[in-house]
Amino acid sequence: MTLEPHDLPDDLRQPFGPSAHFFSLPALERAGFGRVSRLPVSLRIVLESLLRNRDGIRITDDHVRALANWRPDAPRSEEIPFVVARIVLQDFTGVPLLCDLAAMRDAAGRFGRPPRLVEPLVPVDLVVDHSVQIDHFRERDALDLNMRLEFRRNAERYRFIKWGMQAFDTFRVIPPGVGIVHQVNLEYLARGVIERDGAVFPDTLVGTDSHTTMINALGVVGWGVGGIEAEAGMLGQPVYILTPDVVGVHLAGRLREGVTATDLVLTLTEMLRKARVVGKFVEFFGEGAASLSLPDRATIANMAPEYGATMGFFPPDEETAAYLAATGRSAGEVERFRAYFQAQAMFGMPVAGQIDYSEVLTLDLSGVVSSVAGPRRPQDRIPLPELKTDLARLLAADAAQGGYGKAKDAHARHALTPDTTLGHGDVLIAAITSCTNTSNPGVMLAAGLLAKKAVARGLRVAPHIKTSLAPGSRVVTDYLTRSGLLEPLEALGFGVAAYGCTTCIGNAGPLNADIERVVADHDLVTCSVLSGNRNFEARIHPAIKANFLMSPPLVVAFALAGRADIDMTMEPLGHDAEGEPVFLRDIWPSQEEVGEALRGASDADTYRRLYESFARGNPLWDGIESPAGETYGWNPSTYIARPPFFEDFALEPATPEPVLGARALAIFGDSVTTDHISPAGSIKSASPAGDFLRAAGVGQDEFNSYGSRRGNHDIMMRGTFANVRIRNRMLPPDEEGKPVEGGLTLMQPGGERRFIFDAAMAYRDAGTPTLVFAGEEYGTGSSRDWAAKGTRLLGVRAVIARSFERIHRSNLVGMGVLPLQFTGEDSADRLGIAGDELFDLIGLDSGIAPGQTVTLRIRRAAGKVTECPLLLRIDTPVEVEYYRHGGILPYVLRGLLKGGE
Repeated sequence: MTLEPHDLPDDLRQPFGPSAHFFSLPALERAGFGRVSRLPVSLRIVLESLLRNRDGIRITDDHVRALANWRPDAPRSEEIPFVVARIVLQDFTGVPLLCDLAAMRDAAGRFGRPPRLVEPLVPVDLVVDHSVQIDHFRERDALDLNMRLEFRRNAERYRFIKWGMQAFDTFRVIPPGVGIVHQVNLEYLARGVIERDGAVFPDTLVGTDSHTTMINALGVVGWGVGGIEAEAGMLGQPVYILTPDVVGVHLAGRLREGVTATDLVLTLTEMLRKARVVGKFVEFFGEGAASLSLPDRATIANMAPEYGATMGFFPPDEETAAYLAATGRSAGEVERFRAYFQAQAMFGMPVAGQIDYSEVLTLDLSGVVSSVAGPRRPQDRIPLPELKTDLARLLAADAAQGGYGKAKDAHARHALTPDTTLGHGDVLIAAITSCTNTSNPGVMLAAGLLAKKAVARGLRVAPHIKTSLAPGSRVVTDYLTRSGLLEPLEALGFGVAAYGCTTCIGNAGPLNADIERVVADHDLVTCSVLSGNRNFEARIHPAIKANFLMSPPLVVAFALAGRADIDMTMEPLGHDAEGEPVFLRDIWPSQEEVGEALRGASDADTYRRLYESFARGNPLWDGIESPAGETYGWNPSTYIARPPFFEDFALEPATPEPVLGARALAIFGDSVTTDHISPAGSIKSASPAGDFLRAAGVGQDEFNSYGSRRGNHDIMMRGTFANVRIRNRMLPPDEEGKPVEGGLTLMQPGGERRFIFDAAMAYRDAGTPTLVFAGEEYGTGSSRDWAAKGTRLLGVRAVIARSFERIHRSNLVGMGVLPLQFTGEDSADRLGIAGDELFDLIGLDSGIAPGQTVTLRIRRAAGKVTECPLLLRIDTPVEVEYYRHGGILPYVLRGLLKGGE
């Protein structure tokens, strides 16, 4: 028998304190709904949301029963309608989301409905953190200068954000200069447990940045989604996910002396990528997990997108409660957190055998060694002693082997100044950046201690290396200052240059023009070293080809060495004033030294003081004037424009056109990232976006970045597939036999070389549908909705790949683009697809179903016709509806308009 809402056993809703209640999972188990106490803790938190939000329509008893009876090894076909407690945004993704909401209000008005029908139903926090760039560095007032440039470049966007603050009731903004969204979330926004309308329940969320998973360290269930899916969640739609497998990772032992949390997360990223945890929940447990500090856990949780998991979850325990107290949450909040999870039998780090997991993996922490990752992917870990030989191998290998083809001139040096030369392997950018590590006082203080010892020995960083420190919150500056460690960092060039996601997101800023000239003239493979989480091609800086992730103290060490082709276990970083060699081991801080610095670094009052004042004393933000009203005026702007997704909107969806006679717009290989598809970095002058801006009267020095212009679809369409390192296999190699890079394609028929944007517009004007082909892991990286929106606006009807990354597949469906997957050993290469064929998609005419087979018919130029089966990666029934409506936003808007009649 299926229970109706009023038939729910009375003891499931139990009192919590004098005036609140909660929905008891132990009572659910006693009521016979399954072995709830054996479920992974992360699933139990999702189950509580189902139980609390049951309405008999969106969420039924069948949903509750199905998840309560989750089996570790069952096939996954059921979807979970997960209602989250709140949503977090960063400004690169938040601005286009606001544009969509404003356009939806306009559409509501066209149908005679009140604009306020479009209103977030759950609290939304937008943290402005992605817009600052490292233009100034190694200057005492670099922070102020960079912020002034940020406000000058982004005034139009900030006016729009301020309009959103007054237009929507549940929309809060954390202004620029406070910190990075995930660190602010960890230190301030998250409460652990929420009380709303008399109910007490766990904090849960989704965020429009893939590294939202950092909050999993606090026992908070949440992950990154595209802006499209976040908008649906804001407007009352559950976040629909397939019931996941949950991989338990048993951490045993303890980290050794000299090994950091960064080394651990790079090891886990490599290990979990190999274990293929894409789309799964990962839950850590065991004595090793219990031994990790909360910031160490946050470092691991942050990089869940890099190891491919939906989440990297740590169950709540006393360490979690202690962190909440230490970061300024009130004693009452901390006690409520502890009492709630104890009442739900979810408090404490699980031990081996306590929980049923789909699979259990084990890592002994004592075996972790100092490591870096690179030069192109975060999962490519290199033990520190092997970096020199590994980089030498890559320099010598040709492009087909993943190398750079520099065997003939691997050791050549070229003059930059009379006293300075540049060569392959030299470090040009050294950045302590990204919430992944700046949220961790242990590694930040280690960087400061290493800098202090280096300065004492007389070591210096070469002036041509661009050094910067961009903390994830102002708390970092406070404890570095009070511990006396900011001054030695500044002495080596690591002064605070910004509070925001800078080098890691591609906002490294320009290099010296002479440096860029020497690098370009001699095609040098130079390096960046950063304490970030991503190092995809051209992400950090277009001129730098090798990018290595590492801990903050190692960033300082490589800056001192000035090169990446060094074995730091054997070679000195430099020489002191007496000419004596200084090795890494001579200045590496001990755990005891780091522990001593940690004890005096910060206290709860510091967190309360700095976060209570973020809205005050910010004259640049206060000086931004914004319009008022329920709808936006859409003044002419190259930053903010009304998106076109609702121009032809009707109350009933149209039947999708068949995909017949399609052309290939591009054919890509493996590991095409959302950075390749929709870059966030600088806009090239010789590009469709550059041409558009010049035609609009914008000078090149004011082009800004693609990320900052995500509120303008004309720019973002032209930026789709515009990454300078993307390789379309339709194009033959150049005269030297190297792959052609950049957003180019061959227009068919005839094979004319054109920008992808220009070809796409020509195909669209001719009524010719287009397809994109790709290899494994298509769409890895940031949860970048414009990677899907741009694909849709270019007229691409389907992306056919060997496999998809979770968020991008969902985003494609959310924009009405078909994600199709090759089956078996099939691929574009295996099928001999060259790009001059015509293509038909057969099997879609009579409607679609999750996971159905679609036939790709290939009509070759010589007349031969072949066919192959494809798996439709529309995975759930609600995704079928999204696609049928032309995307998730039209689906939601139709529901709102019909509900408002």
